[in-house]
Amino acid sequence: MNGALKVAWGLTAFVVVAGIVGWIASGRAVFAVFIVLGVLTAAGAWWTGRSTPSAPSSSSKEETP
Repeated sequence: MNGALKVAWGLTAFVVVAGIVGWIASGRAVFAVFIVLGVLTAAGAWWTGRSTPSAPSSSSKEETP
């Protein structure tokens, strides 16, 4: 996991917690937007954090005379 991905997961947690706390503290459902944005950020972090298929190794190259 690289630094940018760690920051994305941290931002996700912060936004979701801020939305929950704001909703509970104020009673206004507008804070549900924070939760939705946090879920979207989590989806983006998961999508970009998936491993990509590895390239074929160069050890299988045929030598030319």
